[in-house]
This record gives sequence, C-alpha cells and structure tokens, in this order.
Amino acid sequence: MANYAHLFTLRRLWTVLVVGLVAMFSVLLFFGREIYHAAPPTPEVVRTSEGRTLFVRSDIQRGQAVWQAMGGMQQGSIWGHGGYLAPDWSADWLHREATALLDIRAKAEGAGSHGALNARERASNAAELRVDMRRNTYDPRTGAITIAPDRAAAIAVVQEHYRDLYQARTPEARALRVDYAFPVHTRLSDADAQALTAFYFWTAWAATTERPGKTITYTSNWPHEPLVGNGPTAAVFLWSMISIIVLLGGIGALVWYYAREFDAWRADGTPDGGFAASDFMDSVTVSPSMLATRKYFWVVMALFGAQVLLGIVTAHYQVEGQGLYGLPFSEMLPYAVTRTWHTQLAVLWIATAWLATGLYVAPLLSGHEPKFQVWGINFLFVSLLIIVVGAFAGQWAAVNGFFKDLTANFWFGHQGYEYTDFGRFWQIYLFIGLMLWVVLVLRALWPALRRKGGVSLVLLVAVSTVSIGLLFGASLMWGEKTHISIMEYWRWWVVHLWVEGVFEVFATAIVSALLVRMGLVRPSVAATSVLFATIVFLGGGVLGTFHHLYFSGTPIGVIALGSVFSALEVVPLAVVGFEAYNRSKQEGQHDWEAVYRWPFRFFAAVLFWNLVGAGLLGFLINSPIALYYMQGLNTTASHGHAALFGVYGMLGLGLILYCLRGLTDPSRWNQRALSIAFWCLNIGLGMMTLLSLLPQGLWQTYVSFNDHYAAARSAELMHHPIMEGLVWGRVPGDVVFAIGVGAFVVFFVQAFFQRKAN
Repeated sequence: MANYAHLFTLRRLWTVLVVGLVAMFSVLLFFGREIYHAAPPTPEVVRTSEGRTLFVRSDIQRGQAVWQAMGGMQQGSIWGHGGYLAPDWSADWLHREATALLDIRAKAEGAGSHGALNARERASNAAELRVDMRRNTYDPRTGAITIAPDRAAAIAVVQEHYRDLYQARTPEARALRVDYAFPVHTRLSDADAQALTAFYFWTAWAATTERPGKTITYTSNWPHEPLVGNGPTAAVFLWSMISIIVLLGGIGALVWYYAREFDAWRADGTPDGGFAASDFMDSVTVSPSMLATRKYFWVVMALFGAQVLLGIVTAHYQVEGQGLYGLPFSEMLPYAVTRTWHTQLAVLWIATAWLATGLYVAPLLSGHEPKFQVWGINFLFVSLLIIVVGAFAGQWAAVNGFFKDLTANFWFGHQGYEYTDFGRFWQIYLFIGLMLWVVLVLRALWPALRRKGGVSLVLLVAVSTVSIGLLFGASLMWGEKTHISIMEYWRWWVVHLWVEGVFEVFATAIVSALLVRMGLVRPSVAATSVLFATIVFLGGGVLGTFHHLYFSGTPIGVIALGSVFSALEVVPLAVVGFEAYNRSKQEGQHDWEAVYRWPFRFFAAVLFWNLVGAGLLGFLINSPIALYYMQGLNTTASHGHAALFGVYGMLGLGLILYCLRGLTDPSRWNQRALSIAFWCLNIGLGMMTLLSLLPQGLWQTYVSFNDHYAAARSAELMHHPIMEGLVWGRVPGDVVFAIGVGAFVVFFVQAFFQRKAN
C-alpha cells in the first residue's frame, strides 16, 4: 500500500514540477521581452542645445568594448555589478558630474565653488540641478539627447579626470591608479579614452534620467545619490516588506508540511530488503571509463589550489594596489587578471568535479559501459584543458593591452562580464564540450532509464544533465555590441540558473541515486525527496533570478518578482535541520558505512553553509531596500564566498571523496589529513567571512546610506586605515583555509600513490 502511495506522490510531483517550470520560464521569458523594450535607450547622438556634438552611438558602443577588453566588471563595476576595489563607474561619474555642474553654476554666480555659496543659494542650486539632471531630453524620433551647455562643461571636467586616470597623465592620477589596482603599464589611446568616457556617461545618464512619464530613473533611482534626488522608490520599500511577509509565511507553511506530511512518509524509507549489510562497491568492477575520470580529479586539485592562491593575491591588492609585499607582481598579473582567474577558477574546479562525478557515476548506476566511452572522456578532457589554457591566455593578453582589435578581443580575449568572461570562441567550444558530456552521461545511463525500478530518480539525473548542457547556451545570447541591460538578463541565466540552479539539482539527484545504490533508502522515497526539494528550490530560484536585475535598467515588475521569489529561495533552507536528521538516519546502520564518513561530513557542511551563506547572508542583501544600498559592496562578497565554496565547493569535495572510494583504497586513506582539511576549510571560511568581508561590507553600507553610494566605493574609504585593517583581518582565516586546502591535496596525492604502491 505504501508503494502505491509513493507512486501516486511521484506522479503528482512530476506534474507539479513540469507545470511549474513551464509557467516560471514563461514568465522569465516574458519579462526578458519587457527588458528588451524597457532598457535605457542608446542615443544616436548626445549634443548640446547649441548643436555641438559630444558623443555619437558608435562612441558609446566602442567604449563598452574598450571597457570589456580592460577587464570590465573585474576592474570596478557598472550599475553595481563587478569588482569591489575600483569604483562603480556609473556612480562615480554621476557624483563627479553633479559636483562639477554645481561648481560651474556657482562660478557663474560669482562664487568660487558651490561650497562658497550661502545655505539658501546652495539649496536653490541643488534643487535646480536635480530637476535638470533628472529631466529626460531623449527624443525617440531622432535618437538625440540634448543637454545644456553648462552640463556639457561639467561632462568635460569629468572626461578630463578619466583621461588623466586611464592615460596616467598626472601624479594624482598615477596615485589613484595604484589605489584602484590598475595594470602598471596599460594605457588607453586618445580615441579609446574618449569612447570609454562616452560609455561611462551613458550609464550614469540612465541612472539619473527619469523614464518617460515616470518619476523614477531607468535604474529605479539607483545608485543612492542625494545630489540628483536618487533615493529608494516606493516600490523598493513596498516589495521589500512584502518579501519579508512571503519569507515568514513560506517558512511556516513549509515547516508545517515537512514536519507533518513529508517526514511521515519519508520515515518509511527503509529498502524492501532492509538496509544493505555490505558495501556494494565491494562487488563492483570499476570500469575503464570510470578509471578514465581520475585525470579530471587531478586537474580539480590543481585548479582548486590555483584559485586559492589567486584569491590571496587578489585580496592583498586591496592594500598595496600594484604590489605584493613590495614585489612588482602586478606587472605580470594585474588585479583584473587575478580576480578574473580567481572567480572563474572557483566555478571551473567545482563544475569539473561535478562533471567528472557524472561520468564516474553513470556507469556505476547502470552497470553499462558504452563503446568508445573512454575515448570520449579523454577527448573531452583534452578539450577542457585547451579551453582553460586558451581562455586564460586570452584574458591575460586583453587586460595587458595586447588586443588592439576589439572584435578579436570579444572572440578570443576578455568579455568583461563577471563569471562569463571567456571570449566567445571559448564559450562556444565549452558549450560543445558540455553537450558532449551530456551525450557521454546519457549513453551510460540509458540502461538504467529503461529499468522499471527507480526510474524517476535516474530520470531526474538525466533531465538535470541535459539542463546543464543547454542552460550554458544562454551565454551565447548576447553579442559584442548588445545593450548591457539585455546582456545582464542573459548573464544571470548562466550564473544563477546554471551554476546555482540545475547544477545543485544534478548533485542532489546524484547523491540520492547513490544512496539508493548503496541500499540505504528506498528508490521511491529518494525520488520523492529529490522531486520535492527540486520543486521547492526551483520554485523560488527560477524567478528569483530577477533579484540580480533590480537596478539594471529593467522595469519595476522585475523588482516585484525578484523580491518575492528571492525570498522564497531562502524558505527551503529553514528545514535543513530536518534534512540533517533524516540524513543521519540513513548513515551508521552498519560498520561498512564508515568508509563514507568523510563524504557525508562534507555533505553535512553543505547543509550548514546553505543556511548561513545562501540563507542568512543571501537574504541580508536580497531584498530591494537592502540591495539598494548594498549592491556591489563586500556584503555581496561575504555571501558569495560563504555560498559558492560553502555550498558548491563543499559538495564538490564530497563528491570527489565519494568517487575516490572506487578509484583508491579507502582503508589506506590519511584520516588525519582529511580531518584537518574538513575543519580548517570550514573554520577558515567562517573566519574570512565573519572577521573581514562582512564587517567591510557593513561599514560600506553605513557610508552608502549616510552619504552616497559612490562614497562607499571611493579610494578614500577603501584605503582608510580601518578598512585596510579589516582586509588584513582576512589573513588568519586565509591561513587556516590554506592549511585545509593543503591537507586535502596531501590526502588526495597520498590516496592515489598508496593505491599504486599495492
């Protein structure tokens, strides 16, 4: 009777999942269409009321390409998306232009500067400035933006500042380049500097110009800048409050359902024949294709170590700018390069661990070794090496100024978009590689899909496998000159839906399928559990993508959807205690399970960091009112580190350990090294997050709220002694974390060489 109940539940959950995904992706695509229509217009020309041309459309588009080639979001940010050390260029330009215009108008009235006016005159000039800068003078018929001559003079002042900065023309500019950790030798030509200032002006114009017929700007009044009247909108306050109500209501409903209904049938998870009395791997012959995945895990270790070292260097640049303990390290590896590689390696080593796990586990689940599978795995491995080496070399060349042709840079250099920085050629190559991986996994899984028992679980593994391949295709949806609002929409498909979405579903399904194969849980119960978790997670996750797009030139509906559904993303994390309890019931039934103690401990760490990193630190910044002041500050970095490594990194390491069960001799594992690795990785991550990144972000948030956003990202604040002290506060956590990495690498190497010693 229980089995029939589970079958009914499975059919119902599959129906809910399919219908829900169709509905949610339909909404996601619909609002994508709205973003295409509502994005800030790119003008054909920017000119004064006297007819003098300042910029044309090609200047803005070329400036965007120049910005990409320099490292783009890795060297500062645009609309809050990107690196944390250099300024947000939109906010920086906006504040400088407004300040320059106030001074120009004060001088026209006979004063030396705006500050020299009396209080009444300053208030009058400030009010006039807000009206003038927020007025939308874009003419859709001609594509022209018309500005007053005095504003054109203010733009010229800011242009001169940026020319000095990017061409290192003055001692002050050279000192600022050090504070911003700019490359030592890279300089822009006059034409590229002119184009870059056109792009920066346009992003600032969109941030301060009201939409037609509205009283809010194209970026919903972001960034906070009192000089031009930019403050949180009513929608930001309203939807923030609604998101909190949704969060509390969702947690209450899910905990009630989970405790009353879900846990009741899950307790009936004992396999029909009882818990397995021995480890199934003792009777499994490791196939040639499973053995062929070993090289992937070696590469994972190399990428993991390199990523940590680059993270240490990148963090140190915040103190010295262009040096590493006095060494001219940045002459070869400037900040934009080390940060690019650090962020991309984090995704690459984790993704490679998961991809290798899929190749290893597929024949383990099906017992089928397809023809030419080893050849396919080896070909894919070589391709991944070529992609990583080629893409990283292109990025290094771009940041160091070796790409003179901007189109060549787009294809082979640095695209400038955080987490999707690969040149287009390398993206296409990687997409083809992922599709090959999908074929390799599916052909190995095919016999398991045709069996009668446990098909739902294997089917979910297969569906998530296909989704991993297809969703990366979103990175091919923009071109060299695509509007940045539209690019952001598609970029977050990759970062949020690909990295944070289907990969997690894939890993959850894989782990559950392995528990079934180990004889620790009934197939129908495992399938129902994974389907339920997938529905709850994707229920908030798909449309929760919009919380990244609140202030990227998108319509207000994005704020409404993003706030509500990003709150729902946190809801499943409220029941991680239940999950930990149920997981514990599946472990420790027999002595043979001691072999899997460390993989399960890393999986338990995933639950903890899901709650802390993704849940607490994620919701800290996800509501519209919070993100309005916090976007692009170190509060985001604290969430990113705790969630990316704490959740996905720990899961990747746990999967590696599971695969090593069959690739090495677990009886000879260095248990002490594993213990050191586990505790140092977790403690070190907690230290760097809570002792350094989070305090930095909270101080920046205070400045952003109390003054203006540009001040929170200024060189004065970032190099304040207290801020630099907080940066140094990362050192203890980094050291502890590095010990954990070293211990894991030592364990890994010993595990393989001890195997060979037999």
